[in-house]
Amino acid sequence: MQKPFLVFGAPQIEQAEIDEVVDSLASGWLGTGPKVARFEHDFAVYKGIHEGQVAAVNSCTAALHVSMIASGIGPGDEVITTPMTFCATVNAIIHTGATPVLADVDPITMNIDPAQVEARITSRTRAILPVHFTGRPCDMDALMVIAQRYDLKVIEDCAHAIETEYHGHKAGTFGNFGCFSFYVTKNVVTGEGGMVIARDDHDIGRVKMLALHGMSRDAWRRFSDTGFKHYQVVECGFKYNMMDIQAAIGIHQLARVESNWIKRQAVWRRYNAAFEESPVSLPADPAPDTRHAYHLYSILIDEAKTGIGRDAFLDAMTARNIGVGVHYLSIPEHPFYQRTLGWQPEDYPNAMRIGRQTVSLPISAKLPDDDVGSVIEAVFSVLGKAGG
Repeated sequence: MQKPFLVFGAPQIEQAEIDEVVDSLASGWLGTGPKVARFEHDFAVYKGIHEGQVAAVNSCTAALHVSMIASGIGPGDEVITTPMTFCATVNAIIHTGATPVLADVDPITMNIDPAQVEARITSRTRAILPVHFTGRPCDMDALMVIAQRYDLKVIEDCAHAIETEYHGHKAGTFGNFGCFSFYVTKNVVTGEGGMVIARDDHDIGRVKMLALHGMSRDAWRRFSDTGFKHYQVVECGFKYNMMDIQAAIGIHQLARVESNWIKRQAVWRRYNAAFEESPVSLPADPAPDTRHAYHLYSILIDEAKTGIGRDAFLDAMTARNIGVGVHYLSIPEHPFYQRTLGWQPEDYPNAMRIGRQTVSLPISAKLPDDDVGSVIEAVFSVLGKAGG
């Protein structure tokens, strides 16, 4: 049995992050300041864009929300997204006053199906919100063609996809906006945090304004060493800004993003080799000319093939001190959406099946070889007991 409990998604925090946070504490500059600006600059460099196209915020949820508002989306509008995502994707649409519309996923890639997207476009559709699920890029060629045909905005949910690339282009740079997460389980961690990429400089200026109470952009610099800057409130905004304490962590996390990607890729390949002949369904291989972020390693537990139900599998892994996740129950499984939007899981059969069978195994740069071996042994132990 694995001892102690193997925490799912535990981040790799090194001394550089700790020293940078201590430096922020010692400096007295804890809120939005020079380290947020440095993190934005570094992220822009990593994405191959200029720093005037990025804005750091306090979560990917906030990033999605302000991106939609900056896109002019509001009551009476519809935004098409996937049923295989975290609730924040749909909630952000609802918070704008718009109506979320679901398009089912491809059964193999688990990403939103472009044909299903086009079938759900109406005169009220204003945007497509694709999610690069588990770090695998969506079919952006097809989605961008649809967006251009119907004059729709594209807002990419890149919460799983910092390193993701599609046909030589980085995730988050296809649409009008790209939204990223630095939550504690993500590939780059700030504890809580997010980033917006905008194609248009004017849009990123509005995002920054909306993210700090609707105050004019000089408000971001009003306490800098260049002297106090007066500001004006020009819109009713939100409290979505990132703090320097968060950016202090992210600066060094981002510096290791490529080496950590290689470590996760090695874990992914080891799982693939171990489970190749097992009765579980493995994640699809990355498509040609793409780069998978390897954010989640999700297998499918089909009781007819494995002899054990998904939830029983989860319990058995936990009993063996292995932390596992579910990414995700399809959005229509949740009572709130059934009650308020009338969604039913059966209306999105691919997402329903995946959501009822999926299990995410630990995969992170922090995971040592011995722990990977323990995960593999635990999976076979659970399957062996189910079969025996």
